[in-house]
Amino acid sequence: MNMILAQSDGFPIKLSLIIYGIGALVLLVAGILIINFGMIYIRALFSGAKVTVTELIALRLRGIPVALIVDGRITAVKSGLPISIDELSTHFLAGGNVQMVVLALVAAKKAGINLVFDRACAIDLATKGTGKTVLEAVKTSVNPKVIDCPAPASGKSTIDAVAKDGIVIKAKARVTVRTNLDRFVGGATEETIIARVGEGIVSTIGSSETYKAVLENPDRISKTVLGKALDSNTAFEILSIDIADVDVGGNVGAKLQAEQAEANKLIAQAQAEVRRAAAVATEQEMVARVSEMRARVVEAEAQIPIAIARAFDKGHLGVMDYYRLKNIQADTTMRENIGSEGPDASSSGAQAAKK
Repeated sequence: MNMILAQSDGFPIKLSLIIYGIGALVLLVAGILIINFGMIYIRALFSGAKVTVTELIALRLRGIPVALIVDGRITAVKSGLPISIDELSTHFLAGGNVQMVVLALVAAKKAGINLVFDRACAIDLATKGTGKTVLEAVKTSVNPKVIDCPAPASGKSTIDAVAKDGIVIKAKARVTVRTNLDRFVGGATEETIIARVGEGIVSTIGSSETYKAVLENPDRISKTVLGKALDSNTAFEILSIDIADVDVGGNVGAKLQAEQAEANKLIAQAQAEVRRAAAVATEQEMVARVSEMRARVVEAEAQIPIAIARAFDKGHLGVMDYYRLKNIQADTTMRENIGSEGPDASSSGAQAAKK
């Protein structure tokens, strides 16, 4: 009985200790929460961008900078943009720049540009690692930028084109563009704009009859190029194309004609050389044939004494006939010698005979 009374007297003491322990634990947790999230919670509360303690704890457990997300929500709410903590934290986990997205949305709202949060996040992720930001895209949409054509980084100072009369025209253009936020993700960049404008300038100058027509109306280049919708499927909208400088280069047409004439001359010389070689070959062939014919004549002449001897043996040729043949041959030889010496030789022979 005494033992039961003793246990009943100690029970309230243990119960009070448990209550004190729980109270101390609650105070400890509350103190930790106040130390970690107190100022952030109060700042959000007084800014009208209220957040719950559960959201703050969830941000800390996911390793997300709590102050960055809460400050971004405060900036958005104060500018009239109802962006939740969950949306900002999701974009941060995706690798986006929360602060830049919020600033871009605020700038778009102030400028009256319809830019939703999802589109801003997509642009921010698309420009990651490119040196550009979604805020820059919004600013370019508000304040148009000027692009030099050709780009200074290309190492060329002018766009060279040739008119129909063969004269080179050197042109330089300045393209004023603004960002088209609806086509910014997936749209072509500044390099495409520069390439298309350069192509349009070359095409317009190339279709001109003379270089004088280009110099007289340089604005015709900008009007023609601007009418070709060169900003199609790009991240920009072309506002104007201005020809900053037009200059006259060399006469490419004359140079090409001179080079063509030189090439034609070389071709003609080559063909003449071919014909000369063919003629030389034909001449040598004829010389060879003449030598062959002479060889045959010599061979035939060699058969004459044999034929005469056979004629003597068979009695078909007599001695007087043979002498007459020799006289004819001697007479023929004399006439050939006289004919080969020519008139000068015959006249000198006659003078010698007179003496």
